[in-house]
Amino acid sequence: MAGQPKIVTAALLLIGNELLSGRTQDANLNYLAKQLTAMGIRLAEVRVISDEEDEIVNSVNELRTRYNYVFTTGGIGPTHDDITCESVAKAFGRRYMVNEEARRILENYYDGSGRDLNEARMRMACTPEGAELVNNPISRAPGFRIENVIVMAGIPAVMRAMFESVAPSLEGGVKVISRAVSVLMGEGDIARPLSELQERYVGLEIGSYPFVRESKFGTTLVIRGTDESDLEAATEELISILRELGATPEDKPAISDGSWPKPEA
Repeated sequence: MAGQPKIVTAALLLIGNELLSGRTQDANLNYLAKQLTAMGIRLAEVRVISDEEDEIVNSVNELRTRYNYVFTTGGIGPTHDDITCESVAKAFGRRYMVNEEARRILENYYDGSGRDLNEARMRMACTPEGAELVNNPISRAPGFRIENVIVMAGIPAVMRAMFESVAPSLEGGVKVISRAVSVLMGEGDIARPLSELQERYVGLEIGSYPFVRESKFGTTLVIRGTDESDLEAATEELISILRELGATPEDKPAISDGSWPKPEA
């Protein structure tokens, strides 16, 4: 229908046994969520999966039909357990082969470096047939894009550089804005009126996040949505409700990146 806001969605696959074992702490989710939200792309689902072919194939095929974009991180290095590229090729039913452009990039990078472009490193020149390379200005070994699936490194600095390379080609939708109101009152005291407020504003998303400040319990209430007038009306109504309950709400201005408030110590 004409005039309807365009909604663009994405999913993120964090791939790696080291994430599931706790040996490595993921640093990519927060960055990507903020960047995508600012672009008007809603990160709707995140999965952490192991370095197993079937897991990767099934997840990629399921998510790419459900969301506008699927981003993967991890598993594109030179070692035997880096199987993301091969698995994505299998998910699309395409040949896994040496990408000649990627080969040239790696040959130029390793030429004169004192390190050999050996068989293991050559694995980083392989992509699914027909894939479009994603530039990696840090370690040169590229990521790639095939249809709506974008495959990137797991190392945070490299992943960010890859994302910055591909970001200009991404198409965003309507952006989410939010308002936050903090109050020194427990969630249980405001749950019922908050639920009633949500029922009156079905186009908005209202969340509550408890905190402790100077040994006192409080709650930060966040209202998110794409309609600024509804957002403002709901916020004013929320403030009135809290005042009627005897609280002193701390109103915070709208933020355009849709980010959630950090927990208060």
